Amino acid sequence: MLRSAARAALGLIGAAKTTAYTLECPTVLSPPDSRPLLTEPRRRAYLSAMQVVHWLPRAELPFAAPSRPELLLPVVPVEDIDFEVRPAPAANETPASPQARSGERPKIEIPRPGSVPKPAAKPVEAEEQPAPPRPAPVPPPRFSLQLLRAGSCLLLVELATGQPFQSRDPSYLLLKDMLRAAGLPDAPQIIGEPVRWPLLVRGNMDQGPEAARDFVQGFVQARLEDAPSTCLWLIGLPALRFAANADAEAYYQTLELDGLGDAWALPGLELLMDEPQRKADVWKAMRQLMARWKSVE
Repeated sequence: MLRSAARAALGLIGAAKTTAYTLECPTVLSPPDSRPLLTEPRRRAYLSAMQVVHWLPRAELPFAAPSRPELLLPVVPVEDIDFEVRPAPAANETPASPQARSGERPKIEIPRPGSVPKPAAKPVEAEEQPAPPRPAPVPPPRFSLQLLRAGSCLLLVELATGQPFQSRDPSYLLLKDMLRAAGLPDAPQIIGEPVRWPLLVRGNMDQGPEAARDFVQGFVQARLEDAPSTCLWLIGLPALRFAANADAEAYYQTLELDGLGDAWALPGLELLMDEPQRKADVWKAMRQLMARWKSVE
């Protein structure tokens, strides 16, 4: 009985050891693989880091692109090409450089980004021509003119002294005699203040001959718009130059002016007093023109 009980106890103990080993063995020998699978982009990054360009896996990888068999073909070796280097032509002859060895390949220099010479600046097509010198400023002319009205005629008279007419001035008395001889009122009406040029003593405004001509013509034209005139008397060289753009050669003649109508050119009053022989020419021209303003009267 004791022997059979001991055998039974030993059998239970052996069974218990076997069972415990069986339960613990899977945990020790085959632990579960909890590592994540290697993705395809990461695998390619690893291969690029190891400089592996062409590779063939042993088994088909999950999520991998299909292999391209043409990449697995053997690479054809590149044959060596001999380059013939010709010396650059030079103006002065220089001693020939020693020939390269037959077994050595010519060295080809590859320009680096930092060593590339900068392109030369484009040559100037044509040298800049110097600017033409500015013309010297023309000094402004100096004159004084008085506008008067006698009947149907306007008179633009030079003021030799620059002062308005006085009743006892010899030049004014001569003008009254000329008006009486022409059959016009001998007490002309003074229109406005005398036109004195230059207008400004200082300043940067253009006061040359062209500006003076524009001003005088505009002044007379404005008065003609107020009251028309059958004939405009231009007495004196300044009146002739800046109202009709004419010179002394036009004395005693009749001029047709744009915007001003018919004008009669006469010498200045001071010149008629200094050279009395000119009065005959004035009288001769006046007789041919008297019909113009007498018919209006």
